[in-house]
Amino acid sequence: MYSVKSVKDIQDLNPFIVVGCGGGGEKFSNLDGIETVGFIDDDVKKQGKPYCGQIVSGSLEKCLEDAPEAKSLVIMLPIGAEGSALKYAVQAIDAGLNVVTSFRSLSIEENLSLKKFADSKNVVIKEISPRLDVVEMVAGIAPEKSCEVLPKISYEPKAPVIFVGGSSQECGKRTTTKMLGLASAERGMTPAIISTDEMGLEEPTDFNFRAGSLSAMDVPSAVLSSIKYVEETKQPDIIFIEGQSSLTEKGNPHPRGLSAAILIGANPDAVIVGHRPNHPYREPRGIAEEIKAIEAVEPTKVVGISINLKNANEGEDIPYFESQFDLPVEDVYNNGASKLLDAILDYLKE
Repeated sequence: MYSVKSVKDIQDLNPFIVVGCGGGGEKFSNLDGIETVGFIDDDVKKQGKPYCGQIVSGSLEKCLEDAPEAKSLVIMLPIGAEGSALKYAVQAIDAGLNVVTSFRSLSIEENLSLKKFADSKNVVIKEISPRLDVVEMVAGIAPEKSCEVLPKISYEPKAPVIFVGGSSQECGKRTTTKMLGLASAERGMTPAIISTDEMGLEEPTDFNFRAGSLSAMDVPSAVLSSIKYVEETKQPDIIFIEGQSSLTEKGNPHPRGLSAAILIGANPDAVIVGHRPNHPYREPRGIAEEIKAIEAVEPTKVVGISINLKNANEGEDIPYFESQFDLPVEDVYNNGASKLLDAILDYLKE
């Protein structure tokens, strides 16, 4: 088979030319027993610069002139660069080089003609796979192929971004996000409200998508793409993003990674944390733990608490929680979110 399962599977293909002068290229060149004699990158800003002990080239032809001893080419490009990956694979095979690729840049299973081309040239082609066979072995089930499909993006929002997190599932994040949108619109602002759940169907939400349907690697890209999209289509004054689950909930830990991925994608200027005391079917650790976790994951600030008093004990009211955490607290379901919006705007002014 063409799947690489150990570095020993490719050591006999030394020395290598590496396509892609990023994290993947550096990791590959640092593998035990791997010899790299050249690097290629399409980014002209990298060409001619030193990288891992070599000078970056802009073409395979030039790299082979400088390193004629190369026996193989490894392609370490990100998702979204499949066209470039295919180009380099064909060029390398045609030049008599072995090829190692990765599932992110060029899946051999989806490009079996490359295997036939390599066989016709009497060279080897192998793939560093997502190792879903191992996942199936340990978990009993695995997807047919990698779930990571979105290209990575970089984008700096123009409007402030507010993340609405919570200490557990079903604690009021969606309602809080909606009410913050309504409160800002009432003040003449143009808000954008992004829901990350299939149940985010209520106005004034601009659109919703289920972040849990994506791989954890794709969630930040989807969130950042959503921010970019609403800024290009709506030019909002402020953006509210509904989180999912919690970073700290005990009872159901599986969505906690999803919560972190949404938070990371949002990279918020400020955060509101929701909490439902005495939750009947969730096990939150608590407000203090969630605030600490959020501010540890992202360089942001929790500026207010949205309290869901549906299951609160006697005495667990707004003044009680304000005295406990020294933050503005509001029951947005009954009182609206104007108080929390004040806390956000005051913090942004600072």
